Amino acid sequence: MRLLPWLAAAAALSAPSWLPQRVVALRGKVFALVNGDDAITLPGEHFDAAKFRQVYEHPAANGRSEGAGLSDLFWYWLSPGPEVHQEHLEAGPRYDDVARTTQRFLAGSSEALSAGAARCAAAVLDDEITGDRAVRRLRDLMMPIWAEFNYELVFGEPCPPRARELIVGNAADVVDALKCTSLRHPARRARLTRYLRRRVDAGDVVHELPAALSRSEQVHYLQGTFFNTSVVQLSEAMAHLLLVLAQHPEIQERLAADPEDARYFQHVLDETMRVFPLFGIAHRITTADIEVDEATTLPRGSVLCFSYPDYHATGHRDPESFDPSRWEELSARDAAHIPFGVAANRPCPAWRLSPLAMRAVTREVLRRFRLDSTARHTRSLPSRGPCLLTRRGTARRDERVVLGLLRVRDRWEDVERSVRQLVLGTWMVLDARRQRLAGAHFDRLRAAPPSATGVPRSGGASPPPGCPAHR
Repeated sequence: MRLLPWLAAAAALSAPSWLPQRVVALRGKVFALVNGDDAITLPGEHFDAAKFRQVYEHPAANGRSEGAGLSDLFWYWLSPGPEVHQEHLEAGPRYDDVARTTQRFLAGSSEALSAGAARCAAAVLDDEITGDRAVRRLRDLMMPIWAEFNYELVFGEPCPPRARELIVGNAADVVDALKCTSLRHPARRARLTRYLRRRVDAGDVVHELPAALSRSEQVHYLQGTFFNTSVVQLSEAMAHLLLVLAQHPEIQERLAADPEDARYFQHVLDETMRVFPLFGIAHRITTADIEVDEATTLPRGSVLCFSYPDYHATGHRDPESFDPSRWEELSARDAAHIPFGVAANRPCPAWRLSPLAMRAVTREVLRRFRLDSTARHTRSLPSRGPCLLTRRGTARRDERVVLGLLRVRDRWEDVERSVRQLVLGTWMVLDARRQRLAGAHFDRLRAAPPSATGVPRSGGASPPPGCPAHR
């Protein structure tokens, strides 16, 4: 018995080295249980990388929400308006209308899109960091940039401070809930919804909104597509990219010395998205039988879980190491590499815009600052990427001390954050299962006569007025 206090002390002191990984594994098991025993993970024991691509590209692997337990979780985390979010709409006229609208917003010249991203980055960086040195969490630093960028895409004018505050507050709330580091705050999200409703009612949006959607649905479409997903994903992607540069100084200095080397930047970006894909699992529901080979058929209604990290690790020597040079002889088109999804099954609508805009923002950051970080770099990045930014031309001083303190802080924050993720994540999983936002939505569609919704019952419709709505 005398050993118990010593064992407890040893476990507590060593917690930073083992607890975060255990919690991540446990959360993965919880999500697998939520989705049920019938989910099929690819690649896996019966599906190699070739079959992963074959199944992902199949026309029948196109169900978005109906019939998957995970849908209740995603709708819960991404509310409001998941049923009109482009990523969650089932195939049909409504999806087609929404997809065309999104492309209109994203259609600008490469030069104009790059210039807009650079302008937003310069304004935010010069406003946020005025001294020679600062410690910032990279995701937090990037969010105002992408809030302003998306605001300009939607409204065609500079983003006022109040709007930026609302957009960043909403996006941070969404991603923190998704990572289980915080609970959802519906009131915070509703403030942005009310702001967008006023702007839509005033006719301030630069493009015509989807005619198939009601006014409330149009507002939720803008909020979900541009001010949830776009702001969150671009901020996450930039946090991963900048943290990579902070921890690989030779790559950072090469990009800083030659910012016009688009080919090398693309290699760095491809490797970043390979090692740290923004999605862990993308789930789809089969809308018809899929014949994989003579011995294997996936029946209609199967829940497919496509693992991006496992797929991206396929076919590489030492897949865990970060090595942009592997892309010198390797084509992203031929590799097991789908950072923006696959062309045959609704790729990310910003697949063209994102690399252009990210390169422009990276140039603005490296033109001003040298980056250093000792943070633990994981795919989910719940730490938000703590980093030391030192203005270029400033002499290095006390950096080892600062980085050493950051390392200690980061490791112990990992322990507290892991416990918080476990507790809050479990509570939200249970609450999402209780509310059944996705399941209840499709139950209503099946129960209602076609005239009640004005659309076919095959999915993608909005609920009757007053029904609760989340990605």
